[in-house]
Amino acid sequence: MNHGFARPWRDTLLLAVSAVTLFGGVTAGYAQSTIKWLHLEANADRLKTWQDIAAAYEAEHPDVKIEFQFLENEAFKAKLPTLLQSNDAPSMFYTWGGGVLKAQSETGAIRDVTAAMDADGGAWRNSISPAAVDGLSIDGKVWAAPIQSGLVSFFYNKALFEKAGVDASAIATWDDFLAAVSKLKEAGITPIAGGGGDKWPLHFYWSYLAMREAGQDGFAAAKGGEGFTGEAFVKASQHLVDLGALSPFQEGYLGATWPDTQAVFADGRAAIILSFENTATPQNQANAATDGKGLAEDAIGRFAFPLVEGGAGVITDDFGGLNGWVVTANAPPETEDFLKYFTSKDNAAKLAEFNNILPTTLGADVGVKDPSLAESAAQMAKATWHQNFLDQDLGPNVGRVVNDMSVELVSGQISPEDALQQIEDAFSLEM
Repeated sequence: MNHGFARPWRDTLLLAVSAVTLFGGVTAGYAQSTIKWLHLEANADRLKTWQDIAAAYEAEHPDVKIEFQFLENEAFKAKLPTLLQSNDAPSMFYTWGGGVLKAQSETGAIRDVTAAMDADGGAWRNSISPAAVDGLSIDGKVWAAPIQSGLVSFFYNKALFEKAGVDASAIATWDDFLAAVSKLKEAGITPIAGGGGDKWPLHFYWSYLAMREAGQDGFAAAKGGEGFTGEAFVKASQHLVDLGALSPFQEGYLGATWPDTQAVFADGRAAIILSFENTATPQNQANAATDGKGLAEDAIGRFAFPLVEGGAGVITDDFGGLNGWVVTANAPPETEDFLKYFTSKDNAAKLAEFNNILPTTLGADVGVKDPSLAESAAQMAKATWHQNFLDQDLGPNVGRVVNDMSVELVSGQISPEDALQQIEDAFSLEM
């Protein structure tokens, strides 16, 4: 599943290049420690930012060599478990957090970075968004160093909203949102671009609605053993049924892939899309649109997922991806020090500027230069809770059921109670 982070990877180990070759840095003869950095970044421009940061660290630490290793996505997922048990295990590797990270933490193949985070009076921990640190923590231990996050929001076509007489700034509650959908339909406009073929785009709705109804404590209690059949989750599921009853999506949405869905919005064939923070960027618009141009950046607006009346959630509770770097059990001790350096404010700001990411380091959002990302960055800086994608957080098996049930709920194929029981049955098998 692709949640907006570029992951076009294949099945073989393509390269393992040392920092010496890449940067003309120190020679291996002087290096006493080698940090083997396993990553999935196929974009050469984005990788160069990492290389520059690594080269600067090497220059300051001549006894450390950083060796880049690349695996494409599916090969990474398939080969990592074996790599972690081998003599050729990486020192650090990419994570999406959630259930997979939890499972890895139980194998003994990785080590938590809690002590490093809390050293020097918690200097490293205090430099990172608390919501991001919490999102990569399990049972009070931090199992990965946060580096970037993502934020799912509503994006809308300003011209179509104006044509229908819809004021996006007035959408504060779910009822307001449903009223806007109805108003768009009355104006002859398809309200929402939906991707039922890939399923996971529609789980964004159920996830946010569950967060808005249950709140952070209620959601944590559900994951902690209370399960997902409680009243808050029934209400959230009914909200999704109510949306589906308005027939808000484009014709054929149940078979639409995510690229199809993005094209519907970029072409102006629907007024709204629930998507990632980079949806409004000019490049993504051009890539998605049928005409290769898409909507102009200033033609797109954004608003946060609305609250539900009476729900326990708050508007500063966010939903989206969360990414970090895991340290393996036998990694050299310098690995944590490098990660602290890599996630420092100055370096995180460089990543924000040149790699167009939403950084998790506090204050690094000054590096966000793309105006289409700035509003998302400002919202994330105020986050009280950041919930990772549920098909990551709950693990792939439960996540798959959540995705399936989200589609069935919005399309009227199942009742809230029956859908939640299927989610609960899958979740109970993981407990």
